[in-house]
Amino acid sequence: MQIRKSTLQDVDRMMEIYARARAFMAANGNPNQWGPTCWPPRELILQDIQQGLSHVCLNDQGRVIGTFFFTQGPDVEPTYREITDGAWLDDSPYGVIHRIASDGSEKGVGTFCIQWAYDRCGHLRMDTHGDNRVMQGLLTKLGFRHCGTIYVYEDRDPRMAYEKPGAHNILV
Repeated sequence: MQIRKSTLQDVDRMMEIYARARAFMAANGNPNQWGPTCWPPRELILQDIQQGLSHVCLNDQGRVIGTFFFTQGPDVEPTYREITDGAWLDDSPYGVIHRIASDGSEKGVGTFCIQWAYDRCGHLRMDTHGDNRVMQGLLTKLGFRHCGTIYVYEDRDPRMAYEKPGAHNILV
């Protein structure tokens, strides 16, 4: 597998992947995270691409099988400024992945994408819906720690906040 920045030519395929991900989440006990709003909207994906923050994962044959948003820097996610029921582990600059999805055709896409992003910044934060047991399991498997609760702008459903700091960055 490999990762590259998304292009406008990828948008239709990315929207297919998101539709497949919504169906998968609904079938696995998580109908509310993206389903009711048909998240993410095409306009947001186009904005992500224009900003150079959208990525696709290609299989060994060059087919787009996954997609995600990735950015990094100091305080890059405004909704992460306030965390309840816990605290972040590390206040250094971090990376964020949002809107990660795969088409389900190959195993390990989520792991590959998350590891790719972590390798670029050495400190990641992510959030997921309380009903998204699949993502919670993946994040735990990859060494993320549940840190508390955050709220996103799109709705008022609480999100479980996870963090994987670099080994040398953990605050005591």
